[in-house]
Amino acid sequence: INISVFLPSNACIGRYILNMQITSCGHTYQRCLGDFYVLFNPWCADDPVYMDNQAHREEYVLNEHGILYEGVHKHITSRPWHFGQFEDGILDICLKILDMGASYHHGSDRDHCWRNDPVHVSMVVNHMISSHTTNSIMKIPENNDYLKGTKPFSWNGSVPILQQWYNGRCRPVRYGYCGSLASVMCTVMRCLGIPSRVVTSFCFPCSIENPLGVNEIFDCTGKNLCGKDKIWRYHCWNESWMARRDLNQCCGDWQCLDPTPLETGRGSACSGPTWVRSIREGELDLDYDGHHMFSRVNSNYVGWLSQNNAQKIKFSCDTWPCGKYLITKSVGSEQFEDITGSYKYELGSVKNKEAYFRAYRRIHPGYCNASNCHIERELSSLKNPFLSDSGINMRLKMANCPMYGEDIQLHWLLENLRNENKTLKFNLCAQIITYSGCPMDQFWKESVNVTLGPREVKKIPLCISYSQYGPYLCDHNIMKVVAVSDPESGEVLMVSRDIVINRPPVIVKLLSQPRLKVPCTAEISFCNPLQEDMKNCVMTLEGCGLFKEPMTIDLGTLASNQQARTIVEFTPYRLGSHRLLANFGCHKF
Repeated sequence: INISVFLPSNACIGRYILNMQITSCGHTYQRCLGDFYVLFNPWCADDPVYMDNQAHREEYVLNEHGILYEGVHKHITSRPWHFGQFEDGILDICLKILDMGASYHHGSDRDHCWRNDPVHVSMVVNHMISSHTTNSIMKIPENNDYLKGTKPFSWNGSVPILQQWYNGRCRPVRYGYCGSLASVMCTVMRCLGIPSRVVTSFCFPCSIENPLGVNEIFDCTGKNLCGKDKIWRYHCWNESWMARRDLNQCCGDWQCLDPTPLETGRGSACSGPTWVRSIREGELDLDYDGHHMFSRVNSNYVGWLSQNNAQKIKFSCDTWPCGKYLITKSVGSEQFEDITGSYKYELGSVKNKEAYFRAYRRIHPGYCNASNCHIERELSSLKNPFLSDSGINMRLKMANCPMYGEDIQLHWLLENLRNENKTLKFNLCAQIITYSGCPMDQFWKESVNVTLGPREVKKIPLCISYSQYGPYLCDHNIMKVVAVSDPESGEVLMVSRDIVINRPPVIVKLLSQPRLKVPCTAEISFCNPLQEDMKNCVMTLEGCGLFKEPMTIDLGTLASNQQARTIVEFTPYRLGSHRLLANFGCHKF
């Protein structure tokens, strides 16, 4: 007997058991024919996750390899990530996540009726990634302290994280960061059949008091002081494709889901799903957490100079707008795609202003009847004056692209826009900044007197040696260099630059042609570029379809300029395109 099962497009996803009942001569027999899984189907036109582009389905559903974008907006770095949604056991883990999070919105999960709606499924997954009180998949370290767990940046893929959570009785894995949280969510969503991708935004504000304004405070040396507001150098979240029946959408579109719990003034919480188009249009009443997502890509930056912890004054600076640059991996390519236009209209355009005024009235109820001119005046009074208003232009330009162990070379460019001499005293400093905007150690300070003749342009070289920044860098390979004028010389001018220190590369070389179920060898090499020993060196290898679980190799101590070479053997256990990832760690990073 051949049995075919035809499922309605609104069937609930999950694991089903198929039984056969036979009645013969007054006797009834039952036999279990087996079990099967029902998932969302982006190939089916009646499914709410239907995606009509085959190349997009291959990228956002079938592709197990991804790329995470990090760094700063002027120096974007990337690293590969294994989603691994088709690895053995991952589907059962994803369904377990739904079971554990079922009570999030629905109290009782007896009828499973919500599991045919990708909106509710995505909300449950989003909550379970890091917001569930006891059974969330991953924790973020408090105060950057991760001694009791795994370094957040050492993960290469989602599979070991999900397996560790499942095998550890659903206790949170320690530790992750926004990139790993968004990537794990992407794995779960793709595994359940919902097209998904990871998005990175640069200059991401996290403000508690004013949703549309973020404050940074500096002292007279240029040191960034730890205030309530933070500007994350980058932040990652997830986008999933679905038709929002709750918004009367008949066709699918991208929905924003942020699994990282962020401070909102009413406690920390994840966000979404939020229709990306509603963020661009400023239609914040339309959706879940729309005002949070809008403010995170449209906040105004305000910089302050603190004098003796009492008086604060605004300084003149040229700021990079928050949420100016949003990117994701391109379809069928290793390059990134700029999707900023999906979240906001071109800065300064008529549509951009209309959307902003519309959102401003919803976020600030006191302005619900205010005119556009009134709101414009209010915003202008909050912004910092431009450097050009003071008659000076300044910028910090990189002269090299430093790698760990190399000195940082900068050019400080100054231009006098007036027909008169200008003499100013500047304080310069460099400070470690975490990706989430927490200021760390200030390790370099200088004072410089600058005299500019009428209309003069001057270039001043700056050098920060590895011996100065090396002891402080650790896992946080981002620093901030600031030049601020002394308040006693009149108006306060400030210019800054975020700098990323590149990590030395790990080189992977295949020594034989990979074949299914045939042993294959590869050479992994790494060279210590520092003028000092690297201690506690560890190499972690991972590859979907290549390794059943990550392989860890203890390299011990590497002397200065010593090259470590390791030969590894593995046996590919399934067909497809595979990628071998190698991650190096030591006491330095």
